[in-house]
Amino acid sequence: MPRQKPHDLSLGDAAAALGVSVDTLRRWDRAGKLRTHRDDSNRRRVSAEEVERLSSSPQRHQTGTRNSARNRFAGVVRSVEADGVMALVEIEAGPFLVTAAVTKDSVRELGLAPGVQATAFVKATSVMVERT
Repeated sequence: MPRQKPHDLSLGDAAAALGVSVDTLRRWDRAGKLRTHRDDSNRRRVSAEEVERLSSSPQRHQTGTRNSARNRFAGVVRSVEADGVMALVEIEAGPFLVTAAVTKDSVRELGLAPGVQATAFVKATSVMVERT
């Protein structure tokens, strides 16, 4: 029997990814709509490529962490301007400059200063897009 491949999903995981029930996937398998294979324990497995093929929405990039923010800009702190309880932290992330308004306490606790490596996480419900 074929061995499990690294990007194989269980039937339950594939069903969750597609937003359908496991019974639906079994029916699709019998009808030939879904291509599955069996692992060494004779359980159905579904390739990630097969899930992508059947997905109604594009696969989103994974964060690689348990944090839900998808938009990350890793870079180096360019400047920190503190005034009162707030501070502006500018991060140079490749060709991008990201400015974050954070508390002065956060700057102190994170040790943010020019030259320090940092990552800006952006999670926003309002993002402007300009066509270039």
